[in-house]
Amino acid sequence: MKASVLAPAVLAAAATACGPSERPPAPAPFWVQGDVIAFADPSSRSSTVVVEPVRRGGAARLSLTGRLVWDEDATVRVFPPVSGRVARIATDLGRTVRKGDLLAVLASPDFGQAQADTARAEADFRTAEHNLARVRLLQERGAAARRELEQAEADHDRARAESERTRARLRLWGGERAQDARVDQAFPLLSPVGGLVVERNLNPGQEVRSDGTTPLFVVSDPRRLWVLLDVTEKDLADVAAGARLVVHAQAYPNREFAGRLDRLGAGLDPSTRTVHARGTVANEGGLLKSEMYVTVDAETPRPGGRLVVPARAVIDENGRQFVFVEERPGRYRRTPVSLGAEREGAVPVVDGLAADARIVTEGSLLLEAAWAGGGKS
Repeated sequence: MKASVLAPAVLAAAATACGPSERPPAPAPFWVQGDVIAFADPSSRSSTVVVEPVRRGGAARLSLTGRLVWDEDATVRVFPPVSGRVARIATDLGRTVRKGDLLAVLASPDFGQAQADTARAEADFRTAEHNLARVRLLQERGAAARRELEQAEADHDRARAESERTRARLRLWGGERAQDARVDQAFPLLSPVGGLVVERNLNPGQEVRSDGTTPLFVVSDPRRLWVLLDVTEKDLADVAAGARLVVHAQAYPNREFAGRLDRLGAGLDPSTRTVHARGTVANEGGLLKSEMYVTVDAETPRPGGRLVVPARAVIDENGRQFVFVEERPGRYRRTPVSLGAEREGAVPVVDGLAADARIVTEGSLLLEAAWAGGGKS
């Protein structure tokens, strides 16, 4: 089928070569000049070369590969603020916890020291209060000097400040559970947020350190996940923050998950030459899992749609794309274009074509062969 467009030219050339020498040569069926190929008889190409105007598609759709991670706005990695040994684990992987729920208990000498400091500060504060009251009474009766009262007041203020400091440290470490006067070295590790325990990295009797780099628990809200995307330079014109996302997971081929593009990076990654983007996706039924690889369709509606061409009209040459644009019937120009990613047989035009251009949609390979052959002759 594709070879038929050049068959008349080949037969005419053969007849000229084999005929009598006195017969005048037949005119060339086409000629090539630069990027232009023109046919002597425009009607000769009508059955094999189809020309159509470029059309405008609907919403710009871009297919990307993404990776799901926990929503960091609703995720907390729980590290121990004190060193110690795991005495008891109060929850497990996959359980739902509320803010302030007990996750584990650590036997911690550091926490015991903090408890002892608080108890001692409380005792000193009570003693300072009693001493201040006694000196005030004596001073009122003239049995104590003014200097003794001032000293008692200063001791009282220092004791109160130390008591508040040590209690604040216990509140920071252990919340309300740490406010009693016991010194038991039992540090309560509490959940700072409500959610699902999605990771647990401790065992009974394990020694843990306050400067460790691995969280003991990870608590997150799995009802919404982040999807991380990499957008190439060529596709930057097709995406924008706020675009609707449709997420497809290989585990659920017949399901679609709705999302939205939240952030588009300000610069390119120098190693991958891509822009990092981030979106959110609703995790209906908890089907999606963190670290899943997914396919994401990003839609960015544009006023009036955008120019698209059929994929069959595109000539690919060493990474560059060309289409044949009709200048007039029988005359076509080989035009370089910048294109987006193909989807469902259509390719979005980034640059290179006018809105009223007419391009060859059938027979472009035959024109390419004729152009290449004509250019070499």
